[in-house]
Amino acid sequence: MKKVLVTCPPMLGMIEEFYTPAEELGVELVAAKTTQILSEEELISLLPDYDGWIIGDDPATEKVFRAAQNGQLKAAVKWGIGVDNVDFKACEELGIPITNTPNMFGGEVADLAVGFMLGLARETFYIDREIRSNFAWPKPPGMSVSGKTVGVVGFGDIGLNTVKRLSGFDVNVVVYDPGVEGNQGFDFVTRKSFPEGLEELDFLIFTCALNKHNFHMLSAETIAKLKAGCKVVNVARGPLIDEPALISALQSGHVSAAALDVFEEEPLPKASPLRDMPQCIFGTHNGSNTKEGVRRATQEAVSKIAEFLNDHQR
Repeated sequence: MKKVLVTCPPMLGMIEEFYTPAEELGVELVAAKTTQILSEEELISLLPDYDGWIIGDDPATEKVFRAAQNGQLKAAVKWGIGVDNVDFKACEELGIPITNTPNMFGGEVADLAVGFMLGLARETFYIDREIRSNFAWPKPPGMSVSGKTVGVVGFGDIGLNTVKRLSGFDVNVVVYDPGVEGNQGFDFVTRKSFPEGLEELDFLIFTCALNKHNFHMLSAETIAKLKAGCKVVNVARGPLIDEPALISALQSGHVSAAALDVFEEEPLPKASPLRDMPQCIFGTHNGSNTKEGVRRATQEAVSKIAEFLNDHQR
C-alpha cells in the first residue's frame, strides 16, 4: 500500500470519506496536522516517509521536492486549481510526475464572489455583527446593485461562472483577461485591458490565477485610478493585491469596503489593520470548500496520485 500525505485543509475536513476508496486504488491516505499550510521545514521533515503528496497551499518548493525525493516521494498532485505555490519546473527536472485538478470549483468560488458583492452592497455582514456583538439595531443605507458596473479580473472557470451569475443582476460587466478572447456570448460584457476603465467601476472582483505578471496588480497606483467608493472583492489569491496599499485606501475611504477570502499572509495576522475595519468581510481561503466540490476534487486527486504511483511501480 502506497502512503500519501494529505496537506489540503478542505480535503482533510472530509478525509474519512475517502480512506476506503483510496485503499481500493492501493493508496493509504495520511492526514497532516494543519489548519492552512505546513512550513518548508515541516514538509522536509515529513515528506521523505511518503510515496505521494496531495498538496494544499503549502510551499511546494524545489528544496522540499529534493528532500522528499531523497526519501520515498515518487509523485504529487496539487489539490484544486491554483498552482502558484508549486514549483512544477523542479518536479520536471527531478522526474516527479505532478498535476493539479483544474475546472473543479468555478461555480463554488463564483457563488462566494457574488455573495460577497451583495454583502458589501447591503452591509449585511456588518449589520449581523452589530446585532450580535453590540446589541445594536443598525439600519445603514445600502447600495442598489442594478445599473452598477462590475469589473471581473480573470475570465477562466471562476470568472466565467461569476459573469454567468451576474447576468441576473442588471449590471454592466468589464472583464480583464489577456488570455481569453471575446465576451463568451454575454452581451453585457465589455473587454478592457487592466487598468483601463477602473474609474468606471462600482465593484472590482478578482477571480484570476496568480503569476509573475499580475503580482500586486492592484497597487497604490492602480487603486488611485479606481472610482471613489469602489468596493473590492478577492476570491483568487492574496498577492494580487498590495495589502498595505489597500489598507491605506480603506482608511482614507477611497475604497469604501473590501471582501477578502484570501490574504498576502494566511492566516491573517492578529496585528493586521484589516481586523479593525467593520465595513469589510473576511474569509479563510475557503471559497472552494463545499461538500460537493471537495468530493469532485478529491476523487480526481486520489485517482491521479494512484495512477502515478501504480505506473511507477510497473
